[in-house]
Amino acid sequence: MPGDIILGGAGTDHADPQMLRLDKANRHGLIAGATGTGKTVTLQILAEGFSAAGVPVLLADVKGDLSGLGAAGSPAFRLHDAFVARAARICLGDYRYRAFPVTFWDVFGRQGHPLRTTVAELGPLLLSRLLELNEVQEGVLTLAFRVADDEALPVVDLEDLRALLSWVGARAETLSLRYGHVSTASVGAIQRRLLVLESQGGAHLFGEPALQLSDLLLTAPDGRGRINILAAEALMTAPRVYATLLLFLLSELFETLPEIGDPEKPQLVMFFDEAHLLFDDAPKALVDRIEQVARLIRSKGVGVYFVTQSPDDLPEDVLGQLGNRVQHALRAFTERDRRALARAAETYRDNPGLDIATAIREVGTGEAITSMLDAKGAPGPAQRTLIRPPVSQLGPLDPEARAALIAASPLAGRYDTPLDRDSAAEMLAARTEEIAAPPEASSARRYSGPHSPARSVPRDGPRAESLGAALGQALIDELSGPTGRRLVRGLLGGLFRRR
Repeated sequence: MPGDIILGGAGTDHADPQMLRLDKANRHGLIAGATGTGKTVTLQILAEGFSAAGVPVLLADVKGDLSGLGAAGSPAFRLHDAFVARAARICLGDYRYRAFPVTFWDVFGRQGHPLRTTVAELGPLLLSRLLELNEVQEGVLTLAFRVADDEALPVVDLEDLRALLSWVGARAETLSLRYGHVSTASVGAIQRRLLVLESQGGAHLFGEPALQLSDLLLTAPDGRGRINILAAEALMTAPRVYATLLLFLLSELFETLPEIGDPEKPQLVMFFDEAHLLFDDAPKALVDRIEQVARLIRSKGVGVYFVTQSPDDLPEDVLGQLGNRVQHALRAFTERDRRALARAAETYRDNPGLDIATAIREVGTGEAITSMLDAKGAPGPAQRTLIRPPVSQLGPLDPEARAALIAASPLAGRYDTPLDRDSAAEMLAARTEEIAAPPEASSARRYSGPHSPARSVPRDGPRAESLGAALGQALIDELSGPTGRRLVRGLLGGLFRRR
């Protein structure tokens, strides 16, 4: 169909275009291959194709190379002649360099707009994995989230979470009667894990203003989809933070976007580079949730493309959902490598004219074995494909060009200044102060102002009704705002979906 993405030239002479159908792009995909075989370039040309078709893209830039999407390639580039020759060989037609609309994000706020969420948004399941908690500790953390929900305590950052855990630990005996056993030892262990997370820079992930998902779905004035590039070089030093952030984004989209069935093109395409990190040491419950979200999110118009070295890096249930596949070369130096290569070959539809296992071992850099879904949604036969050259800059932007694009972004200034409003830490501190204060001081504070205690309006009088209405409205505003909605919704299955 018009607007489909040309992946490259297939067949023995590479003259037959291999196409990724836009109306099947939400059926997810896989880009696999050993280091140095061309996975990053394949990711780049797919991002270009989706953007040109008006589809926003979200990708993690783990090596810093993909920032070049924001600049046009150049005839002065050392591979220019090779690119032009390859474009001619695969009959690409009008091959010309151009830049794409990009939005840069960075958890640390150094190389893009700060990307934050709140502790409440992340939810106990993902946070437990991030903190590497055991089953008992995860139960205590889930209980703390439940208490925060029942007490209408917005848990925004790690300071809020520490305050909440301290409050829960101090009232363990009372809370145990209502919620079940509260282990103070587990509370202490969670607090220690929070210190480790902070030492890894994890505190930067939490706070406000939190990311608005609509800002990932923007298009440029000319109709092209904006490419959201998450700077992940620093994040890769803390792999669990990186993996948890990607799973959070996937989960938020799943929770938030409406069902649209099978659209003519996706609303958003996500690329998960170093995808094995999403599943390494993940408990079965989390893997099951990821598999479920991946299966269902396509009906919300979101395509997910996993980028990894070997298909074996992904659980079988997830791998079975990836209809569009690009397999770069795999090395086969050991018996284990050969078994992995054979298993990869078995996942492709047979092509009588191609020995798939041999081809996967022999394809050169910039070549791949590809299989795209056809009009009926069935996998196409495996094809040896010469991947088309990119039209944007191959390699990273220089810092000045990157800074200029960030300054010109439609989101410039929206997330730059952190907010520090009253949330769980401040609310619990006020409660503790009120409990600790002598009755006279508490009474004086309650009735300070123009009205003395003797002249105060009775509890059932107009002033009490006005105060009660104001407090009620404040609670409604809090729970209907972004933090409140996420507080009671939960993620990856929803902790408190009864509401």
